[in-house]
Amino acid sequence: MTSKGLFVSFEGIDGSGKSTQARRLADTLTARGHEAVLTREPGGSPGAEEIRALVLQGDPDRWSAETELLLFTAARRDHLERTIRPALAAHRIVICDRFADSTRMYQGLSRGDLRAAVDQLHELMIGQEPDVTILIDMDPAAGLARAKSRQTVEERFEDFGVALQEDMRTGFLALAQEFPDRIRVIDGNRPEEAVARDVLDAVETCLP
Repeated sequence: MTSKGLFVSFEGIDGSGKSTQARRLADTLTARGHEAVLTREPGGSPGAEEIRALVLQGDPDRWSAETELLLFTAARRDHLERTIRPALAAHRIVICDRFADSTRMYQGLSRGDLRAAVDQLHELMIGQEPDVTILIDMDPAAGLARAKSRQTVEERFEDFGVALQEDMRTGFLALAQEFPDRIRVIDGNRPEEAVARDVLDAVETCLP
């Protein structure tokens, strides 16, 4: 736990249910008297939300992986300055739908061999990790079908197809082995209530 608050991130492939579980966790903690701030990436601050529209909409080949890395890092820096750090300084629980692990996977692994560049840029410009990361593990085909059923304008990464989601799942599980003290893997191939119970159990051990 950070000295002034708790930083929780949610990760997983598209359609894994992480956004739903992040929202449920925020609602549960708020109901229990905690001050929870629910936010997301890319986005979470006015400037970062503008960048979100650039990276999540349009043709799949709109940006190279290198350009995406720079855009996501710029959005994350603004998010960190304007939302995350002020909330942690005020002793709040920050619950973030995606953070740097998504960049490690999407741009660092699956969209290009850029993991070293991702880590270097993260250390230089971000320099912060969540206290605990909830990784919702989901069957790639089922997750993609769920994501596509939402029919939003933010489907640029979903349009890369199931192969990207399969690579992402493999990468996320490898990342959980790389950071076992931070990342908790939870089976998302179950009813929403069952997943929520396990998420709460994982986070409760870290609460101040």
